Amino acid sequence: MAATVKNPFSHIVEPLDPSDPKKLFFNLSKLGDPRYERLPFSIRVLLESAVRNCDEFLVKHSDVESILNWKQTQTQSVEVPFRPARVILQDFTGVPAVVDFAAMRDAVMKLGGDPEKINPVCPADLVIDHSIQVDYNRKSDSLQKNQDLEFDRNKERFQFLKWGSKAFRNMRIIPPGSGIVHQVNLEYLARVVFNYDGYFYPDSLVGTDSHTTMIDGLGVLGWGVGGIEAEAVMLGQPISMVLPEVVGYRLYGTPDKLITSTDIVLTVTKHLRQVGVVGKFVEFFGPGVAQLSIADRATIANMCPEYGATAAFFPVDDVSVQYLEQTGREEEKLAYITKYLKAVAMFRDYNDVSQDPDFTQVVELDLSTVVPCCSGPKRPQDRIPVSDMKTDFESCLGAKQGFKGFQVPPERHNTVVPFQFNDKEYTLSHGSVVIAAITSCTNTSNPSVMLGAGLLAKKAIKCGLSVKPYIKTSLSPGSGVVTYYLKESGVMDYLFQLGFEVVGYGCMTCIGNSGPLPEPVVEAITKGDLVAAGILSGNRNFEGRVHPNTRANYLASPPLVIAYAIAGTVRIDFEKEPIGINSEGKEIFLRDIWPTREEIQAVERMFVIPSMFKEVYEKIEKVNERWNSLVAPSDKLYTWDPKSTYIKSPPFFDGLTMKLHPPKSIHDAFVLLNLGDSVTTDHISPAGNIARNSPAARYLTSRGMTPRDYNSYGSRRGNDAVMARGTFANIRLFNKFLNKQAPQTLHLPSGETLDVFDAAERYQQSGVPLLVLAGKEYGSGSSRDWAAKGPFLLGIKAVLAESYERIHRSNLVGMGVIPLEYLPGDTADSLGLTGRERYTIIIPEQLTPRMIIDIKLDTGKTFQVRMRFDTDVELAYFHHGGILNYMIRKMSTN
Repeated sequence: MAATVKNPFSHIVEPLDPSDPKKLFFNLSKLGDPRYERLPFSIRVLLESAVRNCDEFLVKHSDVESILNWKQTQTQSVEVPFRPARVILQDFTGVPAVVDFAAMRDAVMKLGGDPEKINPVCPADLVIDHSIQVDYNRKSDSLQKNQDLEFDRNKERFQFLKWGSKAFRNMRIIPPGSGIVHQVNLEYLARVVFNYDGYFYPDSLVGTDSHTTMIDGLGVLGWGVGGIEAEAVMLGQPISMVLPEVVGYRLYGTPDKLITSTDIVLTVTKHLRQVGVVGKFVEFFGPGVAQLSIADRATIANMCPEYGATAAFFPVDDVSVQYLEQTGREEEKLAYITKYLKAVAMFRDYNDVSQDPDFTQVVELDLSTVVPCCSGPKRPQDRIPVSDMKTDFESCLGAKQGFKGFQVPPERHNTVVPFQFNDKEYTLSHGSVVIAAITSCTNTSNPSVMLGAGLLAKKAIKCGLSVKPYIKTSLSPGSGVVTYYLKESGVMDYLFQLGFEVVGYGCMTCIGNSGPLPEPVVEAITKGDLVAAGILSGNRNFEGRVHPNTRANYLASPPLVIAYAIAGTVRIDFEKEPIGINSEGKEIFLRDIWPTREEIQAVERMFVIPSMFKEVYEKIEKVNERWNSLVAPSDKLYTWDPKSTYIKSPPFFDGLTMKLHPPKSIHDAFVLLNLGDSVTTDHISPAGNIARNSPAARYLTSRGMTPRDYNSYGSRRGNDAVMARGTFANIRLFNKFLNKQAPQTLHLPSGETLDVFDAAERYQQSGVPLLVLAGKEYGSGSSRDWAAKGPFLLGIKAVLAESYERIHRSNLVGMGVIPLEYLPGDTADSLGLTGRERYTIIIPEQLTPRMIIDIKLDTGKTFQVRMRFDTDVELAYFHHGGILNYMIRKMSTN
């Protein structure tokens, strides 16, 4: 990361403090270019990286000029390189990354290179947070039992990760039980300004999780990338990105005293979805920002993927520095952070309009207009004011099947199903809450909403309210600090009495690790074909993600999660109907127990203190005794165990040679799947439970596994045999060939309906290439490299869609799968495509970025599409058969 003699900008290097001449920085203010101070603050971070790393090879002088000239180049699809300061991973995406690194070492050695060149060259932190599930809840020992089960299920994966931390330099593992990756990043890992190798420079990162953007709330530029792209960054390859437009989002006004940060972020999400910010940076400014805590800003930045932007940046200001002080960062670091950022004009005063930079466009939100809200029932951008929840759900019941519809016949809207639970009779109906989870870094990182939930629980208990025992309640904080201040403030006992005891430190329900529902509840839902509800303080609520038996899932603030749990249904108007009736027969309304912002802030000031953060994080890497005692091999090359069902050497590099072959046209491809809009990475590569009747289950059974040993797809991402079989295995996948939701497709030559893997296998045995047809926003949702690796292993050569989610398109490119896009105005319907045709994709020998090519059908029809290789670098990856092949050949040559 340090400067070299070749750097043409070495003349602006100077000491940050004249008394310490060995600590240097690139003083961008000395560029003497008036364009610099008009740049958005986020673009200044890209510029600094380009200036510092300029070597006229990977980063050129012309790249620096392109960034400086952002006002003109932002709309010209100009490609620039970016070298982030670090990489962050979680275990679901981290395990396959380490598997790839281990396999790449083997491949480099086979090609005559030095395998140890496969090694991170920038700091990489991997936080184990995705493995724990809510198997136990509502008991004082739930946490210990869930953590024990997590270790028993994942011991092999954890041993492999521990091997990785020894075998690879610059890789740190944060053990299970520590917290959620993005909250740990915010409270502990974030540097804000790096002091490394004699230079100061802005902290920046990419992560293998789409919610990496949470760190933008602290003024650290970061976003999610595919695991494949992150691996290349770890090996020293800059990200090749199109210089983005930057939407300025001006906040002003004062939020109502009953409003939470969750209400604000759900409002922002819906608004920016309407504005259209896909592929753009959003940068927040205006006097309203100064009123938001860092936790509030981080909540807004966390949900950046849900509104479609690449990054959601809040430049550093005094509030940022106060947060660093509150979270126990050293005074020496605070001093140089402030001094450096002011020296390079990256320190913000949100009340000073003279600092407002140029933006591509400006949109505004008056915080005083925000009302309490939720989002759902199937997408995070579908915001609903709490006052409208009852009527909205009831309209969704009868509406046509879709994002806002369940297509339940009118005569079944009031179905009631009685059932027995713990020797008492209860009833379920449409809208009954069966899961209520305070979960996810989006909200558990925010003391105001967590303490708000605790204070609401306290008032509810004192009013004699309770939560029905069959509702699966849980509290999964994003770090040990949360438990600390909930206990110290005296609200934890009240949360426990309502069923919200700590069940684990990890993502849990937010990523589908919600564990089983009570069997009588499942039977009642199935018997009545009920649209049961889940309420969670998470960031994703796509169909089939939270739990197979909750068809309606709503994102809500932690206090609202408790409120709906007490009510037991989403079919309630809190303004007009009581949340419950106490033992004395008195009606209690939500307004009677809702805490005000002033009440919450008073408790926060008293109990969220620096010593808590220091105490928790000083021991974070050593506190887990089972992790400490775990024995892992120390060899530089991994010894693959052929009996393992968790870790397997992938076939991606089988037969790889140094010789490049020119790209060839794809002839007579069959369509494997004909899909619609908003197909998510959860549809393509689910992370949750492995169904007992699935191809993956059959494979595991053949290896001696019983259903209780299956674990989840997410936990088995180190095994390609499981993951290929799990591709398109989501029960909520809607395939136009079948005109219903099922993880199946039509094998066109035979006319048989088969599981998707079985159909693909049959096509591969016949030597037939495959294609996927899709609509808008293909690959939206979580950053998931297996959503590209899986299709690659199924023999899918290309995807033809109306549009792509940014990270998923990048992952397809990384695996050598061609992302094709209909030309404007064209769709499958407008072109009369049924998916039953055979497709020949004409690929010329000479390719250029975003090139238009022909597709010929066996019907005689020809139409044109755009190849979504957006940069020359992406074309280079394609010529090599993917980014990892490119890196292996590069490392073997050097």
